[in-house]
Amino acid sequence: MRKVLGLISLALAGLLLMLSVLALTWIPGQVKKTPLGIDTKTYLTGEASALPTGGSSPVQYFSHSVADPENSTDEVIAFSTFTCLTKVEGPNPPDCVDDNDEDKRLVNAGTDKFATDRETALALEEGYQEYVGEDAEPHTGLVNKFPFDVEQKTYPFWDGVLGRAVDAEFQGEEELDGLNTYVFRVESTDEPAEIATDVEGTYSSTKDIWVDPTTGSMIKQHEKQERKLEDGQSVLALDIAFTDETVAANVADAKDNASSLALIERLPLLSAIAGLIFLAVGALLLLSGRSGSDRRPSEPRHGSVREQGITEVFDDPQRR
Repeated sequence: MRKVLGLISLALAGLLLMLSVLALTWIPGQVKKTPLGIDTKTYLTGEASALPTGGSSPVQYFSHSVADPENSTDEVIAFSTFTCLTKVEGPNPPDCVDDNDEDKRLVNAGTDKFATDRETALALEEGYQEYVGEDAEPHTGLVNKFPFDVEQKTYPFWDGVLGRAVDAEFQGEEELDGLNTYVFRVESTDEPAEIATDVEGTYSSTKDIWVDPTTGSMIKQHEKQERKLEDGQSVLALDIAFTDETVAANVADAKDNASSLALIERLPLLSAIAGLIFLAVGALLLLSGRSGSDRRPSEPRHGSVREQGITEVFDDPQRR
């Protein structure tokens, strides 16, 4: 029995030590990738003023980002993101409204398709058509998330109005609902741009992004944006930020994901310790079983009971 238990312990030790090696070398590279099941809705609210009225009114910015697993691979993930900016009139505004002459709430709406590297989170600048189609425009830099294990440095971040990446500069750290975040700022001032369809002008934007340094997910965002005609007249002035509900949901998701990643990071050590324990137990069981089998049975001083009985029969004169 000891031999069987010893062999089982050694087998478990081998499996655990192998798991430790995999957890140290292969598993992190598979886990720290943008997941293929992304389907997120984000809400921003604030104030905006736009032509032709020019008056300020409350607005809602809605974003729905969905990954396309069928057109993604182990290295590349394809995205489709629908965005809609509407004026808010009354409680419980819809995510978006139809673009028609009767409903004046729609400011703008559109769909953006892009592909990113699942490890670096950087947009594919070449070969992206294979994943999102020929009609998609090329993207550069980070688009909808930062990489895992974010560093305190400057990253290129995509700006759809300018059609290129702008520096996202590290500003510092800030705690949001118990989650430590890195704050980055993306800033452009009076940049020449197409501020509306076939309308040229200048574009200014200051965007602050709070990022979870472990997963690279964007927890909070606040943006001030202004678009002007070439004569300096303001076409759109925007001041929006993630809603409190969106921030709370992002914080909860980031904490859950960080806990899972922390467990995976501890897995190599835990597996190695457990493997060494089973290795020691297995060796002790096998050695103790072997030493027990090598012992010779002690010989009785006066022979066996059977031998003594036979002797007594022949030595008893009355039984001869």
